[in-house]
Amino acid sequence: MAEFDLNDLEKINDKQEIIDFLVEHNIIKEKKFKEQLAYEKELKQLQEKLLEIQSKVIQGNKRVLIIFEGRDAAGKGGTISRIAEFLNPKKYRVEALPKPTEMEQGQWYFQRYFQKLPNAGEIVFFDRSWYNRAVVEPVFGFCSDEQYTKFIKQVVEVEQLLQDDGIILIKLFLSISKEEQAKRLQERKENELKQWKLGALDQKAQELWEVYTTYIDKMFQQTGTEVSSWIEIETDDKKEARILAMKSITAKLTNQSFKNDLVKNHS
Repeated sequence: MAEFDLNDLEKINDKQEIIDFLVEHNIIKEKKFKEQLAYEKELKQLQEKLLEIQSKVIQGNKRVLIIFEGRDAAGKGGTISRIAEFLNPKKYRVEALPKPTEMEQGQWYFQRYFQKLPNAGEIVFFDRSWYNRAVVEPVFGFCSDEQYTKFIKQVVEVEQLLQDDGIILIKLFLSISKEEQAKRLQERKENELKQWKLGALDQKAQELWEVYTTYIDKMFQQTGTEVSSWIEIETDDKKEARILAMKSITAKLTNQSFKNDLVKNHS
């Protein structure tokens, strides 16, 4: 790092001079710094747009349900956090249901999720959802073949009923490469601040990669419909993925189209 003193700092007059100074003294890398600034600027613009959309949801007494699914370590929680960061907290919820209780196991599979559906003027995010039965449960043998088949048959009808009743449904799936997933899972193991994210099932994600892939593909094929499609987003670049998720959601909620090479639509 190049040497400098306080007299150097006193000569700085504007933002660009600050950047030039930091780059010149090897305090920051110019390219990465500018990329971060561009990301934060676009993130702020999209957050403002989402807040504007939320106001219309509240005023119009609309109900919005946004389902987030994805492979382990794909960034579901972080993406939801950025999306909801500046929303009116009284009018949105994030629901991440735990393992079903003994009582819930004796209920209709969708029942416990129905209790969490959005009320008028509310946006609800499902951080994982009833689609556990489409992927995680069959991968680990937590449901029978009969239960799996029944779910696949019912879920399309259930989602159609929800939409017929006025709920706006958006389904996102965050994908990640096997290599990037391995990297993130290892980081969770080594970082004490992130170890809470590492569950018993996560540690099997690499070993069962191909089995997961089979059920994910079947889910897209069998439950992605014209009125209830899946939006699949590549997430190896976390920041870019967050931007793409926000753009996908704003496009859906404003009846606009959005295309990107890292975004696939399954319908």
